[in-house]
Amino acid sequence: MFRLGCHLSASKGFLQMGKDAVSIGANTFQFFTRNPRGGSAKAIDEKDVAAFLRLAGENGIASLVAHAPYTLNASAADPHIREFAEMTMADDLQRMEYVPGNFYNFHPGSHVQQGVEIGIDLIVGLLNRILKPSQRTVVLLETMAGKGSEIGSRFEELRTIIDRVELNHLLGVCLDTCHIYDAGYDVVNQLDDVLEKFDKVVGLSRLHAIHLNDSIFGFQSHKDRHAKIGEGKIGLEAITRIINHPVLRDLPFNLETPNELDGYAAEIALLKTLRN
Repeated sequence: MFRLGCHLSASKGFLQMGKDAVSIGANTFQFFTRNPRGGSAKAIDEKDVAAFLRLAGENGIASLVAHAPYTLNASAADPHIREFAEMTMADDLQRMEYVPGNFYNFHPGSHVQQGVEIGIDLIVGLLNRILKPSQRTVVLLETMAGKGSEIGSRFEELRTIIDRVELNHLLGVCLDTCHIYDAGYDVVNQLDDVLEKFDKVVGLSRLHAIHLNDSIFGFQSHKDRHAKIGEGKIGLEAITRIINHPVLRDLPFNLETPNELDGYAAEIALLKTLRN
């Protein structure tokens, strides 16, 4: 099944996100667990969640991806920022138990001049404290563009984090097409080679979701600026190969392109015509 969706606003609750997904032809979606630039989170409405689960079952909506706020930095130099990240992520994982069996995606963090090794130490420590054997959500490390002191732009960094986390069966990866292209992995001309390297370093069994985005600045730019599908440096031909690749085609694809609902609906309709 072609599992295709986009980033939806969670401000009106799960049921409205489900209705929005159906209205644009999506059968999966991504959402922020709380304000993407802050720490506030709405209380969970159990009736809203129950209504959503009914709607999702009726419309084949599955493989949801919750996204941690951008403000979180698990590898920050400031201990108060790290404490905020840990508290927020732990709370998010508890909230995800209302919709079990899905994914929670986060940006690994920026080491802020401390160095990659120290940054990874801090990320690993946080994950070892918040992951619980009983949880039913898989936590995804997102591939990053390598902007500034970001951790996670190299597959080897992701592998190091995974190896050092005790409950690493609860860890996976979300591959962002814009990010890895900007980081220097040529998914336009060498998609098979990139996936082979990912498999050797991380393991394709760890790959659970795709952020499907075009790139404004392109290969090795380390800029992390998303473009609409077919309007960036990756282009429609390469994106067509990505969504049809046998290794990737059964994963959930979520658009994070600069769009409102009508724009996402148009991109989803376009991508469906390109699916083999």
